[in-house]
Amino acid sequence: MSSTELPSVLAATVTPRVGTVRVAEGERLRSVGLPGITLTVRSRPPAREGLPPALYVHGLGGSSQNWSALMLLLDGLVDSEALDLPGFGDSPPPDDGDYSVTGHARAVIRYLDAAERGPVHLFGNSLGGAVATRVAAVRPDLVRTLTLVSPALPEIRVQRTAWPTALLAVPGVARLFTRLTRDWNAEQRVRGVTALCYGDPGKVSPEGFRDAVEEMERRLALPYFWDAMTRSARGIVNAYTLGGQHGLWRQAERVLAPTLLVYGGRDQLVGYRMARRAARAFRDGRLLSLPEAGHVAMMEYPDTVATAFRELLAEAAESAASAVTGAGS
Repeated sequence: MSSTELPSVLAATVTPRVGTVRVAEGERLRSVGLPGITLTVRSRPPAREGLPPALYVHGLGGSSQNWSALMLLLDGLVDSEALDLPGFGDSPPPDDGDYSVTGHARAVIRYLDAAERGPVHLFGNSLGGAVATRVAAVRPDLVRTLTLVSPALPEIRVQRTAWPTALLAVPGVARLFTRLTRDWNAEQRVRGVTALCYGDPGKVSPEGFRDAVEEMERRLALPYFWDAMTRSARGIVNAYTLGGQHGLWRQAERVLAPTLLVYGGRDQLVGYRMARRAARAFRDGRLLSLPEAGHVAMMEYPDTVATAFRELLAEAAESAASAVTGAGS
């Protein structure tokens, strides 16, 4: 192990129950043990039997709670489940300490294989968008459609506002940041995150803000919080440097599933200028541009994202019907 690497953290040694995770009305949480990982899964009981399954993957520092609003709006259309990636939300760290994009993608694939839910309508935001892209590229059998909200795909010129997140990947920076901000309380931290991730922080309700502060307090008490953040940030940076068939843009070109791309004009973490490149990269892609949205459009504009997903399903069904008709003529 080089001097710049952090020691692995074993999940078995750092899984304290620090506090209760918020569960919205109609949701439920369960823990799923898989080889090398334990995942917390948030779900809504399906409105009826036979609905197609959907799986949601959050971004860096997020959790399955980031999808609650969208899951509610899609109730009756899909059978929704959202994962807490290893080391985030209520999921403990992976046994091998692997927080790379590939490691997170492997966790998603392990879950889908074990649950036998595939193919699913797969959603991803930010880091989760990069993870979902990799899953769709290497396991097309597991993905019906792909919906990416501000996906963390490589950018040549990263926005200045995104540099603090990228710097987390630099050895020692997380430790320094922790020291410099040790007097910040959870409310101050949430205000900072909200200002960074929302196009209009005023869209966060007082209740939503209180819930976020409570969750921040819970996470800060976890001994592996900064380790998971640092390693996952490093995983994104490393994924940006990969070329060839393992490069994320090359993998985007390999995705077969109909794809919806959602970009926010006020996104401070993923460049809005990347939207058209992404729409060209995915062979069956369509683009939803939201000029007033930030990095988490599914939280700021859940109704708009839900409507776009419904349109994606309608277009996919129409294309499938046309293909059947064409084959039969």
